[in-house]
Amino acid sequence: MTSLPPSTPGSDEFRGFDEARKIMWCYEARNRVYERLGETSFITDKTVAAVHVENTSRVDRVSLTAFNDDGRSVGADTLYVDDPSQSLDVTPEFDHDYTGMKVATGSELEQAIGGEDGWVINMRALRAYNQLADRRATQRAVLLAHLSDMMANGQARGFFLGDDNDRDEPDEPDSEAA
Repeated sequence: MTSLPPSTPGSDEFRGFDEARKIMWCYEARNRVYERLGETSFITDKTVAAVHVENTSRVDRVSLTAFNDDGRSVGADTLYVDDPSQSLDVTPEFDHDYTGMKVATGSELEQAIGGEDGWVINMRALRAYNQLADRRATQRAVLLAHLSDMMANGQARGFFLGDDNDRDEPDEPDSEAA
């Protein structure tokens, strides 16, 4: 699982802030996995169904092994980790367990999973990831998390979400009403 930053224990005053921080932390993990895998040929290679991320033996690099639908190894790559912000932590949205990816029994992929020295990316889920839509959804979720704090301490009393095209009321009064 993605390691979440420590929160202030027992603090209700900034619960929305803590929630917003967790939301951003998870967004950054998803985005990082997508961008780092984009540095390899695996994202564009449609024969790659899964990528095993071995991130436990070395802190300065991540070993990637690509597998096809049958669970056979079809390639490998190494991503170097120069900064902790480049690590590839488990991201549930792409993890084979969470996405229900089928793994061929007795395959090399099943053996890699059994080694318990990393996690497996479902490449169908990763390829379907929409960075822009995720960014917008995260922005909205962070705003709502912060808004709860602001409403609780009186900094906000009302709000509208959406653009001007979503309003029910017209800008100009009806000609019939005049």
